[in-house]
Amino acid sequence: MKPFLLLATRADDTAADEEYAAFVRFGGLDPNHLRRVRLEAEPMPVIDLDDYSGIILGGSPFTSSDDDATKSSVQLRVEAELEQLLDTVVARDFPFLGACYGVGTLGRHGGGVVDRQYGEPIGAVQVELTEDGAADPLLTGLPREFSAFVGHKEACSVLPAGAVHLAESEHCPYQMFRLQNHLYATQFHAELDTEGLLTRIWIYRNAGYFPPDQAEAVMEQVRSKTVSVPQRILRNFVARYATT
Repeated sequence: MKPFLLLATRADDTAADEEYAAFVRFGGLDPNHLRRVRLEAEPMPVIDLDDYSGIILGGSPFTSSDDDATKSSVQLRVEAELEQLLDTVVARDFPFLGACYGVGTLGRHGGGVVDRQYGEPIGAVQVELTEDGAADPLLTGLPREFSAFVGHKEACSVLPAGAVHLAESEHCPYQMFRLQNHLYATQFHAELDTEGLLTRIWIYRNAGYFPPDQAEAVMEQVRSKTVSVPQRILRNFVARYATT
């Protein structure tokens, strides 16, 4: 089987390694079938799409809608590299799944509006599939409503032209969308279970998602939640696009 490619941007090694392990576990992958490039650590290498079954873009501490003048040189480089790669990915309608940061990158690349209007605090929300979502092959086997973990400062307020709206929540209208046939982005984290989110809360407690002194309270709220449905999306993505 051709491997999948994970594009990652988390500078903290623990967060980066747990993210990779989660995509392997919930995707039902052997580690040899998920290659990782840590874009925050080095420039993107030359990527030949023919070498891969599909591309996964992990979440990120970057906020794509921030003013460019406030972004680090690393973030600006990563965004430029992703924009260039997406030119090719979108032109080929190559299998792509972006988690959280994928909304910012795929949404902006497609001409949508990404801003802070529909940010959500860290925690579990109820996600509801649209009619198109219920019929989408990537969401096969999922119930119409399910819990998912979120935590984002920005979101799509206007979808790219031609995007198919797949899922929504009470406070964020675009929890998932599709472009063309094979390009997907979720605002929620399909790779996160409770333990994974607890790790991220502690690591990113000073990143502006909540007041740092509230980290323990946020973690306590998360401990009471069980989230097990969104991970099926990763298994479906692998099953649908794995190629030899």
